[in-house]
Amino acid sequence: MSALSNILNLRVTNLFRTDGRLLSLDIGSSAVKLLEIDGPADRPRIRAFGSHPLAPSAVQNNMIQEPDQVAAVIRTLVAESGAKAKQVITAVPGPAVIIKKIQLPHQEPGELENSVLFEAGNFIPENLENVNLDFQIVDVIERDNQVEVLLVAVKKEIINSYTSAIRMAGLEPAVVDVDYFALENMFEANYSPPGNEIVALVNIGARYSSINILRGSRSTFTGDVPVGGKEFNDTLVRNLGVSYVEAETIKLGGTSDHPLAEIDPLLQPVKEFIADEIHRALSFFWTAATDETISAVYVSGGAAHVPGLVTLLHERLEMPVQLASPFERVDVSVRDREGLMKDAPSYAIAVGLATRRPGDK
Repeated sequence: MSALSNILNLRVTNLFRTDGRLLSLDIGSSAVKLLEIDGPADRPRIRAFGSHPLAPSAVQNNMIQEPDQVAAVIRTLVAESGAKAKQVITAVPGPAVIIKKIQLPHQEPGELENSVLFEAGNFIPENLENVNLDFQIVDVIERDNQVEVLLVAVKKEIINSYTSAIRMAGLEPAVVDVDYFALENMFEANYSPPGNEIVALVNIGARYSSINILRGSRSTFTGDVPVGGKEFNDTLVRNLGVSYVEAETIKLGGTSDHPLAEIDPLLQPVKEFIADEIHRALSFFWTAATDETISAVYVSGGAAHVPGLVTLLHERLEMPVQLASPFERVDVSVRDREGLMKDAPSYAIAVGLATRRPGDK
C-alpha cells in the first residue's frame, strides 16, 4: 500500500487513543465524511460512520477557508455517530500537492535525504521552508544501482488549514495523507488485480475528479480533472429553484417532488460533459503515452451514484467501468449497515485513510 503520507511530517507526541480506535476524516469541498476504525491497517474494522454537508464557502482553493464552520461540522459528526476516538487521519486534496518521481543513486538513508532535498529545490516553485516534504522509495533498479523515489510536497499553510480545523474540533491530527494515495489504498484493501493489470481509479468529488492509474499494485500516474458533482447541483439549482442541499439529494435519483423522469433530461448534458472530460483526461494521461490498455475503471465519489453516469462512462471509454466497492473486504460493525452500504462509493477516500496508522511509512 502507498504509505507516503506522513507528508506532512506530523510528529504527534500526544498519541492518546480510545481502545485503539482512530478517526478517518475525509474533509471534502462539499461534505465531511467520518469513519471510526480499529483493527489492523490491512483489514480495518468500521465502528461508526457519518457524513455532513459543508457550506460551499468552507473549503475553497484546496484550503479550509472557514475553520470554525468545518470544526463545528466535525464536532456534530462525532456526536451524532457516537465516535470516541481522538486521533485523526485525514488528507489534503491532490491538486494542492506537488508529486514527482525521481531516480537517484543507491545511497545511505542520510545521504538519500540530502539528495532528495537538493532535487526538490530544483522543481518546487516555493522556498522549501514554506513546504512540507516527504518521500518514499518505490522501486529499486538493481541493474543501474539506483532507486526510484516518490517525492511529495505541499505548502504548510494548506496542511495547517486542515490540522487547525481538526484541533479546533477537539481532536488530534496524527496522519495527513493525499487523496490520490488514499484512493489507491482503498483499492488495494478491497481488490486483488492480477499481475500487471492496469486499472484506473476515478473518484468524482464535488469540484474535481481524482485519477490514479495503477499497474498491478503500483501507481503509475496521478492527476485530476476540474469537474465533479457540483456541476449537477448547479444545474438543478438553476433549473428547479431548489437549494444546494436539496439538489444534492435530488441528483441521486430524484424525489417525490422531482422524480427521475423530470430531472434526467436536465442531468443528461452534465453526465455527457463529465464523461467526456474523464475520457479526454484518460486519453491524454495514459493512451497518449503508451499503447497499453486500461483493463477496467473503478468509479467512486458522491456523484458516482447519479443514475446512468457509470453506464455512460462505459460507453464513452469503451472499457469495463464499475462502481467501486470500498467495503468489499472491510469489516463493518455499525448499527446502520444498510445506510452505510447505500452510500459506500462516497466513502472511498475515507476507507483508504482507514488503512493508515500513525508512524507508518
